[in-house]
Amino acid sequence: MKIVLFQPQIPQNTGNIVRTCAATRSSLILVRPLGFSTQSRWLKRAGLDYWDGVSVEEIDNLDLYLEQTKSPFFFFSSKTQKSYTEAPFTADSLLIFGSETTGLPPPFWNRWSDNFYTIPMAPGQRCLNLSNSAAIVVYEGLRQINFNWSHL
Repeated sequence: MKIVLFQPQIPQNTGNIVRTCAATRSSLILVRPLGFSTQSRWLKRAGLDYWDGVSVEEIDNLDLYLEQTKSPFFFFSSKTQKSYTEAPFTADSLLIFGSETTGLPPPFWNRWSDNFYTIPMAPGQRCLNLSNSAAIVVYEGLRQINFNWSHL
């Protein structure tokens, strides 16, 4: 699976997600512009020594990337009703998360509204931390494929 972060802003979240990627044999795609330098000490510290074991790719245009992929892709947002447990994950799924401060922009909603899922929360809560959300979703994806590491 691949975790896709659309214009992430907080280096510690991205570093934590690198650790999740290492533990789950997932890849990471970062969509520019990033809200931090990839040389940030906070980013490196949060990811510890897990960086070497994770494939990290940076791209400029998520629309173009999605148009060219054959992999199923899913967006995650607190502003929709369909639970992430309903998403039909496969070993090559793209799990797309928005920026911590602005989420995912309207063009994604307008074009791919059927691909949006949420992690249920108690009423009145705004959203979960980005790195926690990514971990919850990737582990649900792995559960659906029976934690078959050979496909990853």
